This record gives sequence, structure tokens and C-alpha cells, in this order.
Amino acid sequence: MSPEFLQTPIEYLKGVGPKRAEMLKKELNIFTFDDLLNYFPFRYVDRSKFSSVTEVNNDQNYFQLKGQIIQVQTIGEGRAKRLTALLTDDTGEIEIVWFQGIKWAMDKIRPGIQFIIYGKPSWFNGRFNFVHPEIEPATEWEAVGSQLQPFYSSGEKLKTKGLDSKGIARLTKTLILLADLVIPETLSLEIVRRLGFIRRDEALKNIHYPENQETLDKAIGRLKFEELFFIQLMLLRHKIHRSKVIKGHTFKIVGDHFNTFYNQFLPFELTNAQKRVIREIRSDMGTGSQMNRLLQGDVGSGKTLVALMCMLIAIDNGFQASLMAPTEILAQQHFKTINRFLGGMNISVKLLTGSTKSAERKLLHQILQSGELNILIGTHALIEDAVRFNNLGLVIIDEQHRFGVEQRAKLWQKNTTPPHVLVMTATPIPRTLAMTVYGDLDVSVIDELPPGRKPVQTYHFYDTKRPALHGFLKRKIAEGRQVYVVYPLIKESEKLDLADLMEGFESLSRAFPLPDYAISIVHGQMKPEEKEAEMKRFVKGETQIMVATTVIEVGVDIPNATVMVIENAERFGLSQLHQLRGRVGRGADQSYCILMTSFKLTADGKKRIDTMVQTSDGFKIAKVDMELRGPGDLQGTRQSGILELKLADIYKDEKILITARNIASEILEIDPELLKPENRMMAERLAQLRNYKRDWSLIS
Repeated sequence: MSPEFLQTPIEYLKGVGPKRAEMLKKELNIFTFDDLLNYFPFRYVDRSKFSSVTEVNNDQNYFQLKGQIIQVQTIGEGRAKRLTALLTDDTGEIEIVWFQGIKWAMDKIRPGIQFIIYGKPSWFNGRFNFVHPEIEPATEWEAVGSQLQPFYSSGEKLKTKGLDSKGIARLTKTLILLADLVIPETLSLEIVRRLGFIRRDEALKNIHYPENQETLDKAIGRLKFEELFFIQLMLLRHKIHRSKVIKGHTFKIVGDHFNTFYNQFLPFELTNAQKRVIREIRSDMGTGSQMNRLLQGDVGSGKTLVALMCMLIAIDNGFQASLMAPTEILAQQHFKTINRFLGGMNISVKLLTGSTKSAERKLLHQILQSGELNILIGTHALIEDAVRFNNLGLVIIDEQHRFGVEQRAKLWQKNTTPPHVLVMTATPIPRTLAMTVYGDLDVSVIDELPPGRKPVQTYHFYDTKRPALHGFLKRKIAEGRQVYVVYPLIKESEKLDLADLMEGFESLSRAFPLPDYAISIVHGQMKPEEKEAEMKRFVKGETQIMVATTVIEVGVDIPNATVMVIENAERFGLSQLHQLRGRVGRGADQSYCILMTSFKLTADGKKRIDTMVQTSDGFKIAKVDMELRGPGDLQGTRQSGILELKLADIYKDEKILITARNIASEILEIDPELLKPENRMMAERLAQLRNYKRDWSLIS
């Protein structure tokens, strides 16, 4: 049977049919035999190990028992109705209870027969019982023939069609046991030998029905590598292809604008990290290939200055530059910062956002198309069809994960020859995530803060310490400093017991009354002009406290604000807490971040708070964030589809990822088109994954 057999629609597998097939497609994305083979169990139960009834305790979550069922009976009526049974072995008896699926349980359970149950014990009326355990006759259990029993993720809709874990297991067994099934190898013989892998058909068989823990470990190791290897092969191959095929503008000179700025207008000495990054970008833009580079730099590391100096190189070579930011506030902040840096230099810089008036917009379009405008800064308004550049040479995208793939692509289609692209993020990305999501980009890191910056001191206060907090804030205000107070919500929520912003504003107004104190308020539901007016009051020092939601997460740079209070800090993600903390510490004065929480902290919430208190290193924070949340929630990677990993965990499997990337790189260096006979099966698998599943090349 040919390998194409695996692309057979799932409805043609014995035991599926049209209705079940529809459910498998809709709920689990299983369309073909190959999809089912690659739908892996999420856990296994060692079927060879049993506990006795007397061994059931609170020390472990799950127990597997074997015994005879006796005394099956229903109790109660209506909603209070339940089914109970006793399972007995040589050491004693324990109750099993069903509140739902009573008819199913009554049909399945027969007194006097040996059953295997697996579940989590509950403590009720002074004794343990099992509520809704997994249960099957011992004869069925023995027929499986595998020491480790697989369990598959399912759902209520699937269960109504007989597609619970066991139903899915029966289908995978049917597929695996097909006599003439051909599972083609996807890795070269050299890789399999070099890394000591088992064959792919063995790996797939043993991940579904492992003979023992050793064979399961071998199967998982092989399949994790394969999953990460093909992602790396796709990304690196795309990178090679782009560098060879997609030509870019060649910026040959560093001219008058750059040198004048560097010698006369540079506000402070560049850090070594900034110098290194500018050299890397300058080198890229001089090669004749299109640059695609990711610039990582922690909050306050000086990315905007680096971006400006790169834009000056583009201008020196006769090109225009643009900077796209995800919000109006951030775009306005970049516009103000860049104009401040440029001082009296003869460089035209304009701002384009959704709020730009029609007359101003019309003039802007004219000078942009004529080439009079050197730098255009804006939001997604930059990608509108009416925005036409004369000669766009460099595109800088800030916090790019907030833009969709199509939005980003539109911007660099603004010129016949694609402009160079510099993607910036203030959220440090762990190495493994950068290698996966941004694996086809070159990466630069600014890992130094400008001289004179003092690390922000971070403290955790429980709500009971509010009087002490108010005393601290009054002392800082008396010293001439300003304060941010950030809340997670705007209005009260019935579901979440949070101090809302308006209540917080009123409470602070009582604690910091007029005329001694003035308070600004900013949130996402305000009109832009209202928001701007409140921000201006704070910037001018007319108010000492700004009460806000996370609209100030990015784009606010006020050196005199030295205290950040984050209310209900446990409700924020780590990266968001880190971004908020970055709003203070912008000047030379010591700054502070106070994390306010209730005493009700989850284990994850406590870990986030402790991490913030212990370190200001963005990369350490990002690593903990990825560990807690999973990579798919970070950096908008859900939209790219690239991290829908079935087995591998890019945090825990860093060594496998690095090995996979190194081997992919070695292969492509010798055979970039994968034309050699020994690489043919990898090229075929790559084409299948790209065409049938998702296009990983779209992510950048």
C-alpha cells in the first residue's frame, strides 16, 4: 500500500462513518488517517499496577483498583438521583457514585463481575469514594495487550458519538493494525542513525500502544525531534530562499544626516549594545538582500534611538523610512521622541493615525508621494491604500506581535523592491521562542541599559498595608515626584472581585484631597481628546497622580513619574507587569513599583509576584512567563499557528530544539533545495506539512 493511503479521508476508516467523521473534523481537526495517527494520548496509566481498597488515601491524585462490583442501586429522585455501587477486593470495599450518565452506568455494570476502575478519590461522610471513575470489565482491560493504557482528550459532543477516550483508542488501534499499512519514514537514515532513533512506524505504534515506559520514551523522543526539526527546516529554508531571491535596496553610505546627528545631536553616549546592534543592521542593509531582523530590547534600553539612527542611514541613501506602532499613544510617543532627538536637523517627520484630520492627511499624502517627507510614523493607518511612498527603503514595526500577518505584509508591499524590515519588541523573548516563532529572522539584542539608570525597586504589599502605601506616596509627592496607579478593569465585574478604576479614583481622591493634590484619570473608554487632555495635565505636572488602566502599558515616557502602583497585580500577566513597571525608572532618580494584592493568591499568582520582586531582567521574566502560561499564549503566537505543538514543549525541550535547528542548518548548507536522494523524504514531508497543515513561512 502506498504512503498516499495516509491521506485517506477519516470517514473511510472502519468504525467512523460520516457522522463521526464530521465530529472528528469539527472538534479535533482530524480529517485524514494521518491526522488520527498524529492525535496523541495526553497521558498513560500503568495497567500493571493496582492499589488495594485500603491503600486509597489523599497522598496521590489517582488510583487504579481491581475488584468485584456488588450492591448496585439508585438512590433519590429527580436532580438528587444517583447511582451507587460497591467495589470489593481482598482488603475491603469502597463506594462508586454516578450523578450523571446513570443509564449508561446501569447498562455497563453487572454485579459479580471483575472490574478495573481508575479515578480520583473523594472524602465524604468520613470515608473515601470514587465519583464518575473510568471503569471497564477486567476482560476488556486484559485484551488491550499494552502495559500502558493511553488516554485521549475528548469532549461532551464527541462522547455523544461514542468518541470518548476509549472510542478514539479503538479507532487508532484499528488504523495501526491494518495489515498493509505503510507509514513512510520522514527523516534521513543518517539522522536516525546519528541520534539513535527508532523508525517512524515504530514510534507511532508505540506512542499509542507502548509496550512499556522505555518504548514510550523512545517514541516520544523521536516524535518531539521530528516536530521541532520540520519547523526549523521550514523556517531556515525560507530564510535562505528570501536572502537569495528577494533582493533589497543597497544602502552603500553612511552620510551627512547620520554623521551630523551622531556628532552634534546624540543626547547621550550609546551603549556598547546599541553600537553592536547598529553595526549588525547597517551590515544587513548594505548586502543587497532584503533585511528581516528582530530587535529585542528591554523597556528603556534605547530601541527608539537605534531605530532613528537606522532611518537616518536610509535617508542618507535617498530613501524614506516609516515606523508603525500598534496604538495611537505609542505612535505619538515615538513621534515626540524622534522630533526631540532630531532637534534642529532639516529632516521632515510626520504622524499619521486614525485621528489625523482630512486636510492634514491630504497634505501628508502629497509630500509623502513627492518624496519631501523623510520619515512617516503612525498606526495601522500607514497600510491604507491611499498612503503611497515615493521610495520606501526601511520599515520599522514596534511591538509587531500586535499586528496580523496581512497588516504587516501590506506595509512592505509599498515599494516595488521590498523595503528592509526591522521588527522591534520590548518584551524579551526566551531563546527557544525566538528560534521557533522568529526562526527565519536574524536577531539582535540590546542587553544593556543606558548609563545612569537605576533599577526599579519592586515591593509586594497586601491590601492591609494601604495606609503605609498612602504615606509613602505622600512623601514622594512632597519630594516633587509623580505616581501612576493602574487598575485591571474600568467598571465593576460581577464575576471578578476586583477594585475597579472608578472606585479606586474616588478612594484616592479622599486620601489625596484637593487643593493639596490633583489626580488625572485615563482609560480606554474615554474619547481621544479627553485622554490627551488628561495626559497633558500629568506631563505638565499639573496632577501628581495618574489613575489608569493598561492604556499606559506602552508609550508613556515621563521621567518625573517615579512610582508605579499596580492594583490587583495578581490579575496581570508577567509580561504586562514588566511592561507597566517600565513606565517608571525613565530618569536618574530612584523609582519604585508597588504590587498590591489580596491574600487570596494562586500558586501561579504568587510565582508571578515573587518573580517581579526578585528580578528586573526581562529575559528571566519572559522565561518564567513562558513556563507558567505556555508559549502559545505569548507574543501573539496563537495567530501564527506555529506553536500548535502536539508533543514538544519549547521551554522544557530546549536541547532537542537546538539539536533540531543545528541539524537542519547543516543539511540546508549542503543541500538548500533538499534535492539529494537521502533528503527526498524530508522534502516530501515538508511539502505535505506546508500545503496540508499550515504555512509557517507567513509568520514574519
